[in-house]
Amino acid sequence: MQKRTTSFLVSISILLALSLPMYTHAITIEGVGATLYPGNAAVENTTTKTIQLVLGLMGLIAVAIILYGVYIKLKARGNAIKVRSAKKIISTAIVGLIVILISWTIVTFVIGTTTVEYH
Repeated sequence: MQKRTTSFLVSISILLALSLPMYTHAITIEGVGATLYPGNAAVENTTTKTIQLVLGLMGLIAVAIILYGVYIKLKARGNAIKVRSAKKIISTAIVGLIVILISWTIVTFVIGTTTVEYH
């Protein structure tokens, strides 16, 4: 019974983590086509959308790795080596997520302050 409950909770967590960026509009399905095929869009807009898409996907991967580390820790059942390995996975993924968020902030700031509007 405990194995089914753990499996169910991990499945729900992964589903929520994968759908979270769409709910917060960090990654929109409609914007993917416009990003990959910009047409007549300005270079700044295309670059911004592409960088945001890539960083959003990297953030999603980092969250998935955190969930994987949590799953490993749940499956360890007190085994010190597996618990230590899971903590290392989780801490590394959290550092990666922080780096991604900082780079997202820097890119958004730099592009926002250096973009020139043409009339």
